[in-house]
Amino acid sequence: MELTNKILQYIKEHPASSSSEIHEGLGLEIGYATLKRALSKLVTAEMAVAQGKLKGTKYFISPSYELLYPIDMEEYFQKEVDERQILDRFNLALIPSVLSDISIFTEAEKGQLQLLQERFKNNIAHLSDIEYNKELERLAIDLSWKSSQIEGNTYSLLETERLLKEKETAAGKPKDDATMLLNHKEAINFIVANPDYVVPLVTSGIEDIHSILIKNLGVDRNIRQRRVGISGTNYVPLDNEHQIRDALNEMCKLVNDKESVFEKAFLALVLLSYIQPFVDGNKRTARIISNAILIAHSYCPVSFRTVDSIEYKKAMLLFYEQNNISALKDMFKEQYEFAVNTYF
Repeated sequence: MELTNKILQYIKEHPASSSSEIHEGLGLEIGYATLKRALSKLVTAEMAVAQGKLKGTKYFISPSYELLYPIDMEEYFQKEVDERQILDRFNLALIPSVLSDISIFTEAEKGQLQLLQERFKNNIAHLSDIEYNKELERLAIDLSWKSSQIEGNTYSLLETERLLKEKETAAGKPKDDATMLLNHKEAINFIVANPDYVVPLVTSGIEDIHSILIKNLGVDRNIRQRRVGISGTNYVPLDNEHQIRDALNEMCKLVNDKESVFEKAFLALVLLSYIQPFVDGNKRTARIISNAILIAHSYCPVSFRTVDSIEYKKAMLLFYEQNNISALKDMFKEQYEFAVNTYF
């Protein structure tokens, strides 16, 4: 395994290398034939791609493995923003080509998530309507709080509960903080009352949810028509309205075509943030749309309550800069397990 990782790391850092260049570059005490066998296994496992024939063969990291390659976030973010080698432009092939051809979750991960879903179904089967709605409200409060906190909202969880249950604002807090939280609750109420609103997922439906989330916050509605920057990274999203709408339509098609509900919810979560279709409120919209998909298919919604806000932002930046979902995928799985074990 150690040899495999070293080979993959070398190919990642030196794309289009030949087998002899990889052998010499690694400087390991292994025979050339051993390296060739290891490369062949990597190609068979679709971790690497071989292009050319015989001595002219060059090796690259496969697009699918690039997406899932485990990256140490702590080590990655030791480099300052201008020191990191990144994909600084939107990857036009990512949605229609790469993501459409791979499975986000391994068979083992799918099995683990499905067992959790079965536990959720068993749990709610023993709840009355009153008990179910009480638990759903508790999750909605947690989701509204955490989703807002990730965006810099200053309300505590207890203050959020008082606001959403009793309409009592917290002293000394900005008015926009209360508005953001109330909008979250309204958006959640909307998707619960209209569970089929995101089936199939369409761009106009995403715009409607975004409009609820940014109401009275001085944020432009609809697809943006100007460039936006993202703090902490040199990644620049699309800045053409037509390209943005095309990317959203491609994302909707991808989500609708996937069979796994977990993949649908996860892809909506990460791709809406990556596309950045709105001037503001993109990640909030992504979290609500992701939950809307789960609810529409009678799956357990996710509150993100135990997510560390900084780690969440770093995981998103890793996806923006490297198109790598490893950290976000782990976070999604952990939060789904937390939700099933905590609510209902």
